[in-house]
Amino acid sequence: MSFQMSVEVERKFLCNADILKTLEGSEATCVGQHQFKDQYFDSPNFDLTLKDVWLRKRKECWELKCPTAEETSGEQSKTAALCTRYKEITNLPEIQLRVKEVLKDVCEDTEKSSSLGNESWHSKMNLACFAEFTTVRRSFILEDGVRIDLDQADFGYHVGEIEVLVPEEGDVQSALEKIERTARKLGLTGDQRVEGKMSVYLKRNNPEQYAKLQSAHVL
Repeated sequence: MSFQMSVEVERKFLCNADILKTLEGSEATCVGQHQFKDQYFDSPNFDLTLKDVWLRKRKECWELKCPTAEETSGEQSKTAALCTRYKEITNLPEIQLRVKEVLKDVCEDTEKSSSLGNESWHSKMNLACFAEFTTVRRSFILEDGVRIDLDQADFGYHVGEIEVLVPEEGDVQSALEKIERTARKLGLTGDQRVEGKMSVYLKRNNPEQYAKLQSAHVL
């Protein structure tokens, strides 16, 4: 069975008081503030994250983020270079299937895990939590559907995200254009990607994994 997935197109930026002031004085609608805890899981050899596959548990729900096939022909636009694109999967059976596909060459027991309960399947695949942190998020929605999240992680990192969700076969170029317009409205400058919460967390708390992911050009 095939499950519908969305693609998360996202540009990160460093938050400051000017950006918050711009948002509060714009047509953006504040949709609230909430707090959540993320737990990220991988094998002892980092078999998932080395393939840029991110398994997490948020608010007691499993989520999986997988990279999409990006355009490699021609010169990549500046906007595209500043953004990330991930398929976002929230259906547990589909998550289990995708994880098993990644681990099939390194885990002999994946076939035994297909009938496991929701809380035990990851341990049977030898997946353990390697990162855990809490985020306070304030969110805004623009009229064109763009979402802006301002995140304050409990390890002292403050980062913003401009996000557009599109169907798996949807118009990514249109999403990139929306993100570029939003970035200009916020006065964002710079031509380098801003680090996400996970990059900063690993650099501070698990430098071995961070170094391996950098060598593999994941981070």
